[in-house]
Amino acid sequence: MLWRLSVSEQVFTYAAPGLKFGRGASSEIGWDVANLGARRILLVTDPGVAATGHPARIAEQVRASGIDVVTYERTHVEPTDASMEDAIDFGRAEGPFDAVVAVGGGSVIDTAKAVNLLLTNDGELMDYVNAPVGGGRAPAQPLLPLIAVPTTTGTGSESTTICVLDVLALKVKTGISHARLRPTLAVVDPDLTTSQPAMVTASCGMDILCHALESYTARWYADFDAKQPGQRVPYCGANPIADMWSEKSLSLLAGSFRTAVRDGEDPDAREQMALAATFAGLGFGNAGVHIPHACAYPIAGRVRDYRPAGYPQDEAMVPHGMAVVMTAPAAFALTFEASPERHRRAAELLGGDDLPSVLRELMRDVGLPSGLAELGYGEGDVDDLVEGALKQQRLLATAPLLVQAEDLAGVFRGSLEHW
Repeated sequence: MLWRLSVSEQVFTYAAPGLKFGRGASSEIGWDVANLGARRILLVTDPGVAATGHPARIAEQVRASGIDVVTYERTHVEPTDASMEDAIDFGRAEGPFDAVVAVGGGSVIDTAKAVNLLLTNDGELMDYVNAPVGGGRAPAQPLLPLIAVPTTTGTGSESTTICVLDVLALKVKTGISHARLRPTLAVVDPDLTTSQPAMVTASCGMDILCHALESYTARWYADFDAKQPGQRVPYCGANPIADMWSEKSLSLLAGSFRTAVRDGEDPDAREQMALAATFAGLGFGNAGVHIPHACAYPIAGRVRDYRPAGYPQDEAMVPHGMAVVMTAPAAFALTFEASPERHRRAAELLGGDDLPSVLRELMRDVGLPSGLAELGYGEGDVDDLVEGALKQQRLLATAPLLVQAEDLAGVFRGSLEHW
């Protein structure tokens, strides 16, 4: 069912962090932190990124500017409520701080956002998690300056107002969303991404792709009900500015994605992927995402045994970008009727005619699993997955059509096997 409203919104909003982009940009973070007036910072990273030496190098450069640095490096890949609470406890015990620096992928940046939130506002993590899973509380106090330094190309967390986590007891992936979570500055240095394994590049690249596609095909901002200023949220629907970033991101991906997966040391491909990720983040961080991301949360949250190559093997997981793209071909087949011209244009930018077919071909070329069945899901899991996706109403509200349970069931069944 297509959305039909009588009184429509007339205003869209746009916001973005400061941006410093280019090879070697991470060598200037000492200056960036000092320019914020900070004297003591918390640097957040994870064990895998710490092993590359980048966080230690950045910490020393910050110290050389006369600034004290405390490092937390226990961030969990695909963070949980428990792992975020560990980071929050560390930050509270070691503080106070004047700023936070996150060096890592989306898991690290999201964890840094949660720590920043709870260092500056009272209460506990679940108080701020989106309703109905958590309390949906908005921060009452401003957050510390946050500098986000991505070491993967995909999540876009360096541009957005969202942090994502698994709530272990409920086996659900959800998040916290508020404009105050957006980083102050994104420092995007393509040289930091060359250490990504091929599967990490493939999964994160699919996250870029779906960010761009979902924001480009999202419900048009003027098709929402008219809002009062205080009612507007960061995800305002597709709009002219977000469209520009999404189209550019898709064209960059078309020329670089396969090369970056095949040859992680290719500097031009890495730079184009970093640009694509940045542009997609600037797009979806304002327009929003919809069905594939809503479906990804239960796919990741209910995983049983799948352990992807290139990621820590100590526990089962489905990387976020992989979880998102698994349902993307079927989801865009569903949304095609809402905006055929946009779906055709997106396929054209990616070098094809039919968007689901283009996506399946790209998934196969970069070595992703052949469908949800390869991740361990079957027909008997569909109802459970639908239940989990339906909890993501904040995302489903951005879809270009009204999404019912039977629609989601069709998307999941159509995603069990792609080839």
